[in-house]
Amino acid sequence: MTPLTPGDGHDILERYKRALERSDVDLAVSLYREDAELRPDPFEPPLAGDLAIRAHWNDLVASRTNAEFDAEGAWVSGRTVLASWHGAYTRRSSAERIRERGFTTIELDDNGLIARQRLWVIERNVGTDRTYEPHEG
Repeated sequence: MTPLTPGDGHDILERYKRALERSDVDLAVSLYREDAELRPDPFEPPLAGDLAIRAHWNDLVASRTNAEFDAEGAWVSGRTVLASWHGAYTRRSSAERIRERGFTTIELDDNGLIARQRLWVIERNVGTDRTYEPHEG
């Protein structure tokens, strides 16, 4: 396996950012292998396979708007990207503005697809997004 370059790490994080900020589920799912594993919560079992990962991204997109994501630092080791990041989103149901800080590890296969991703996230409600009218659903 060819080791990643720092540019490879930044490229996958940029595509991840684009999928999240555009609420593009198809783009998000295209980043992962069909048999990929995603662990959005370190205390829960991983999501395995493209259907589970699509369902996860569908839930994210359905519950959030005005999403932001920025990598603060990115490192590569072998075929793994390690990144500290921050982001924000508005909850569709309540217009609460949520800020996030987190860390992710992203293991890429030789084709540049995510084989395994782990996330550690801390969220804080920072007020109400007055530009958004909440609705259920």
